[in-house]
Amino acid sequence: MSKLSKAGSAVGIYGCFTETGEPSEARATAAEVGTCPLCMEPLQKKQRLICTHAFCAACLERSVERVGLQCPVCLKALRVVGDQPQGEMSVKHLKDCFGKECVCIVYNILSGIQTEAHPNPGKPFTGIQTEAWLPDKQWIRSSYGSGTVCLDGQNVLKLLQRAFEQKLVFTVAATDGAADRVVFTDIPHARNFYECIVTARTERQKQLGSTQSKFQQRIQEREKELQDLRQAVQSLKHSAQAAVEDSERIFTEVKELIRVQEKAEVSRAEGLLERLEQEIAELRRRDAELEQLSHTEDHIHFLQSSKSLCVPPGPGALPSIKPLFSFESVRKCVSELKERLEDVCKGEMSKISKAGRVVVVSRCLKIAKATAAKVQTCPLCMQPLYNKQRLICTHAFCADCLKCSVQRLGPQCPVCLKALRVVGDQPEGQMTVKHLKDCFGKECFCIMYNIPSGIQTEAHPNPGKPFTGIQTEAWLPDEEVVTRNNFHSSWLDGQEVLKLLQRAFEQKLVFTVSLRYPAAEGPAYRVVFNDIPHARNLYECREDGFLHKVRAALKVKFIK
Repeated sequence: MSKLSKAGSAVGIYGCFTETGEPSEARATAAEVGTCPLCMEPLQKKQRLICTHAFCAACLERSVERVGLQCPVCLKALRVVGDQPQGEMSVKHLKDCFGKECVCIVYNILSGIQTEAHPNPGKPFTGIQTEAWLPDKQWIRSSYGSGTVCLDGQNVLKLLQRAFEQKLVFTVAATDGAADRVVFTDIPHARNFYECIVTARTERQKQLGSTQSKFQQRIQEREKELQDLRQAVQSLKHSAQAAVEDSERIFTEVKELIRVQEKAEVSRAEGLLERLEQEIAELRRRDAELEQLSHTEDHIHFLQSSKSLCVPPGPGALPSIKPLFSFESVRKCVSELKERLEDVCKGEMSKISKAGRVVVVSRCLKIAKATAAKVQTCPLCMQPLYNKQRLICTHAFCADCLKCSVQRLGPQCPVCLKALRVVGDQPEGQMTVKHLKDCFGKECFCIMYNIPSGIQTEAHPNPGKPFTGIQTEAWLPDEEVVTRNNFHSSWLDGQEVLKLLQRAFEQKLVFTVSLRYPAAEGPAYRVVFNDIPHARNLYECREDGFLHKVRAALKVKFIK
């Protein structure tokens, strides 16, 4: 029946907030019940409600978790009452010896006769007249962050007054050999101001202990990271030293080879040089003899001498000497090797910077270029791009690979380490917003998109071909309240989701160009919504969890 009453939201639950005209009879009825109606066992740590039903404390707690704040039997609003005798509670606002404000609570419960709700009905009991103290304010560390939260003593005082009205502050305890007496229940009370300070000190000490343990845990984490970084630095030093030694050895061998080649080429060139000088001298000598013979007037001597001088010189071909040819190729190889070494060093240094978190990430503000559309392989998994995600720095990755990289390295590009910002292939267009009210008077947002037709770029499926634009509307609620576990709720602001959508539109993620099936007359490609949910009418935007779905879809695209 409790489940049916929960399911029918139109059924009114009438709270049992006042006692009946005969409170003594209600108390007596509850006192006679010795069995819990939930577990059918004797009552353990009895909890009595104002509707006279009584339960075990653990059973009542489980019932509240299941069916909410209502009696499991009569389904009336849950309100626990105790067996405290009639009395008075007065409050005084004072200042302590340090000048700080505090609250002095004076309790006065007169002696009387026990009722059916007490241990010994009809027997007398001894009353109590005592004081309790509360600080006016108390600062504690918040459990949701590193800040502090101020607890107001006035709020705690109001809760104590409600507890006194519900007869939960005192109870009658049975004693041996003497009259039963009124004592405090399990609600803590400071009997003097020093005890109040000690209690606050104890609570603060617990908080400081918890904070200290967090500091120690953080120190251990940082020490481990420091040790890992030191090991990485030592490994880098050893690797660099080994690379330097190997490089020196290799380049020493290269230098020796160059010197040997130089000596061989120089020796060969010097031999040719000596040979040429000798040949030139011989040619000059013979040329002089011919010149002298041409001027002689003795014909017989001319004919005798010209027979030996008419022999022509031998072949003049000599080996060509090009000393710069081989060494130019060596110089080019060394230059290319230097460039490759620089690239390797940059890559290794970027890995060390990522491990040590010492890289200052700068935002990549350049517009993404169409060259990224030509990249078809993910640089992380070296596989064809799947669910392609393109960043504003023009690098593209698989969606899953980029997600894993963000979890490990943070919101930065795994290649160039620039700030991560996903961009899409949405054509140029406009996004305008109107603030309206629906038929129920609730505020909402009307988003109007206008993307004109145009020509596809390199980032689109068919570059150079035309596409059909779009002009449409979408709706967002001003706010959304999601109820969980019947009494816990979370609130989402439509303004915040709207700002995220505007960021997504600026990053060209709301629309894409897709092929239309079947192709009609004119362009076969058209602009369509991407995978970000949009409500095309007011009914869709009022669905439960709509803003949550939109925010989750934007979070996947690293817009949050």
